Amino acid sequence: MIGIIDYGMGNLHSVKNALDHIGAESFVSADPQALAKADKWILPGVGAFPDAMRALSASGLDSFLYDGCRAKKPLLGICLGMQLLFEESLEFGKTKGLGLIEGRVIPIDAHGLKIPHIGWNSLDFRRPDDPLLRGLPDGTYVYFVHSFRADTGEESIVADTFYGEHIPALVRCPELPVWGAQFHPEKSHAAGLSILRGFAEYKEEP
Repeated sequence: MIGIIDYGMGNLHSVKNALDHIGAESFVSADPQALAKADKWILPGVGAFPDAMRALSASGLDSFLYDGCRAKKPLLGICLGMQLLFEESLEFGKTKGLGLIEGRVIPIDAHGLKIPHIGWNSLDFRRPDDPLLRGLPDGTYVYFVHSFRADTGEESIVADTFYGEHIPALVRCPELPVWGAQFHPEKSHAAGLSILRGFAEYKEEP
């Protein structure tokens, strides 16, 4: 069972509908007690990083998620939800993130291309054996909407894309089952559904 985290800033129903489509059981909740009963979590997100962190902090979900993930509860952050996994963001000043993946969130340097980056871009697989990429070919196209990107080490990048510069598109904490997708799997048709299925079917190795 996947708990979709409601903190007031996500495409909750789109994610829920995508999970329903692949037959993955899920529920939407803002209640830590209810979310604690889930096997895995998805953290969606649309909007500004500081607003999102304030919302998570006000509800206590920031420490709840951090502690749960450090105890190896699988989590997938989507778009802004992916950015929240990092240590800090430079959006509207400097804001501390959840600190589950090393690195920070910075503006895209698109070298003259339109910002925000909106549309379909291909993935360059760095770790094709990752369970979320299972069954997908290198060069798979997914759908992006964002103005900021992760600045993180190579060890955290599962796949990247190119939009004026190389942008981490799918990341993972090297020590934990915590992933972040800068793109929207729920809007990325068959490829996105495959990635969500990979997360839903993931099992921690003993």
